[in-house]
Amino acid sequence: MLPETPGFVAAMDATGAWAPVGIALAMTEPNGPVEHAFFVELLNSIERRLRAALPVDAVYICSHGAALTTEEDDPDGVLFAKVREIVGADVPIAATLDLHANVSERMVTSVDAFIGYRTNPHLDMRERGAEAAAAIREMLGGVKPQRALIRLPIVPPTVTLLTAAGPYAEMIEHGQRGMSPEIMNVSAMGGFAFADAPECGLSVVVTARRDKRAAERLAREIAALGWANRARFYPRLTSLDEAVEKALAVGRDPSLPALVFADVADNPGGGGRGNTIFLLRAFHEAGIEDALLGVFYDPDLAAEAHRQGVGARLDARFNRSETTNFSEPYAAPATVVALTDGRCIGRRGIYGGMRLELGPCAALQVGGVKVVVVSHRVQCADPVFFEMMGLDIGRVRSVVVKSRGHFRGGFDEFFGPEQIIEVDLLGLTSPMLSRFTWTRLPRPVIPLDEGVDWHPPTGDTANA
Repeated sequence: MLPETPGFVAAMDATGAWAPVGIALAMTEPNGPVEHAFFVELLNSIERRLRAALPVDAVYICSHGAALTTEEDDPDGVLFAKVREIVGADVPIAATLDLHANVSERMVTSVDAFIGYRTNPHLDMRERGAEAAAAIREMLGGVKPQRALIRLPIVPPTVTLLTAAGPYAEMIEHGQRGMSPEIMNVSAMGGFAFADAPECGLSVVVTARRDKRAAERLAREIAALGWANRARFYPRLTSLDEAVEKALAVGRDPSLPALVFADVADNPGGGGRGNTIFLLRAFHEAGIEDALLGVFYDPDLAAEAHRQGVGARLDARFNRSETTNFSEPYAAPATVVALTDGRCIGRRGIYGGMRLELGPCAALQVGGVKVVVVSHRVQCADPVFFEMMGLDIGRVRSVVVKSRGHFRGGFDEFFGPEQIIEVDLLGLTSPMLSRFTWTRLPRPVIPLDEGVDWHPPTGDTANA
């Protein structure tokens, strides 16, 4: 269970008596579209259970916001609208969403309080759940929120959506400076380009306690700031050759700070397989020493290492049975240096405190690189994925992580921003959006098209 719901429950517990009724919980690692029949089955189950629970005083929805099915571009909106239909117009609904949500008007108009994450890496999920509880308490006390939505013609690449610094961070900061007694919430939503849906794009949702015009004014200000900074929503990555040179340099000179290399194009947290071999092959063949790489998703290789045992030497065949795009095979001599069952407790960042099961795992010495191989696909966002194998991050010169950005919240005790290298590689989650074929994205949009012209709306921004 993601931290929003425990945060919501704890805040409700702390603010008065209530009787929770759990309706449904469904979650998975990011992947392709959900089979539509499963979504319909889940939606019908939610409807049956929610109708059986009536009457209810309020509803809390904890949703990611970038879901797809094989037939529906906006399943979150379908869900939100169904909940509104069931409970009626007067029952408060609060929703929390990942800041990568693709926001539809149906999503915004179906709820009363729209609450997006404010941090990327996502470290504020529990706080946003607590904020949803506070909004529900206010609405139960008589507040009738109004919402405003603006979507910009910008589909931001993932690496431009960090919240420590950059154009997106400045939009969020401007929104938070605009908070007032009238404004309940400000959410700048980055969207998720790989959904390739009409709702993709940078959007702003402002929830006011009463005055919709106040929400519209602030939404226009934030959107105008984002548009003024549109040239900054283009990715800037490091080439593979340059990344190899940097790793060689820090390996030769211990006075240089160690580096972490982010394989942003193969991020399981965004739907990547976590198994491309481009960095592994380049580092191995360049003779880079004192390096870690993780986590590499390859159940077959992990199983073989467990059969062989610690100390065994083997011809490690990566991706021996994979057929997906970019999952190229690679073979290299390796030694099994550690084995675990993959059960661990997250230590920092997005996984902090969570019980995780990665399946049978192995650490393989491949030349100068120790590779952590896992059996369950997961983003390398927590140092525990290396530490559970007995590997000391602080003693190596280079670390490769298959992660887009959440590693920043887990590995920040080892690497500052200036030690992070985002590498330009092929992969399902490459931020170089021009390399993909798009069929349903709104067009024209930055960064895919030239000469995009847009002005913030001057009238109503949403039927909310």
